[in-house]
Amino acid sequence: MVQAYIDLHQAGYAHSIETWINGELVGGLYCVALGRAMFGESMFAKVPDASKIALAALVGFCREHAIQLIDCQQNTAHLASLGAEEIPRKDFIAHISRAQKEPNVDWRFSPLYWQHVLSA
Repeated sequence: MVQAYIDLHQAGYAHSIETWINGELVGGLYCVALGRAMFGESMFAKVPDASKIALAALVGFCREHAIQLIDCQQNTAHLASLGAEEIPRKDFIAHISRAQKEPNVDWRFSPLYWQHVLSA
């Protein structure tokens, strides 16, 4: 699995969003993007809320690049508390079918993307 994600990253499909404190990786998440179809894969945190900060950064990034949906894959109370909600399967399939045909986005993060989260 590790090699598969390394290969996906090198091909431009897998991405990580990381939270660092004083040079130490303390949390984050990774995802796969096909065009503007976004699939969250996994989150981790070594300190409280570190993965939530990474998710907020991903939301800001997605808003900047007109990515309308992040597939969380799991219906959990934690993700629901962050705003996740289920959608009908037919709507999901229609969205993914359209979004994956759109051009890939530039995965460099700008601090300006925080305005999409902080102003919401």
